[in-house]
Amino acid sequence: MADPAACSTRAVPAPERLCEPAALQDSGRAFVFDVLERGRPARAFVLRWRGAVVAYLNRCAHVPAEMDWQEGQFLDAERRFIVCSIHGASYEPADGRCAGGPCGRGRLVALTVREEADGVYWYPSDTIQPVTFDAPAAGTPA
Repeated sequence: MADPAACSTRAVPAPERLCEPAALQDSGRAFVFDVLERGRPARAFVLRWRGAVVAYLNRCAHVPAEMDWQEGQFLDAERRFIVCSIHGASYEPADGRCAGGPCGRGRLVALTVREEADGVYWYPSDTIQPVTFDAPAAGTPA
């Protein structure tokens, strides 16, 4: 029988530094960044909600469309819910659960983030990875 630990040869990506902690004001503008979801380009965002940082794919659970009405603006006028600017679906910022509108029992896709003294970090997963760019070979013009 094969050793299960021997099957785990996949490298775990290093955490990605997103921004300074001070860049995220409580219930304020989110920091938006690019990711690859199952190899396809997608957008994600991190925001500060009641002192904690939370992050989600920028995709409504109702219809897969980006939700911010302006870059980084996800919260409703009362700053209580994340709202899809296209369909009006409302989500709880703390856990991404649908709070009202056409999202039904859906929820936002959460990303793992952690705040440290020197920055806010995103931890990629098997399905959501950083966007990588091929560096030019040595001696090749950029």
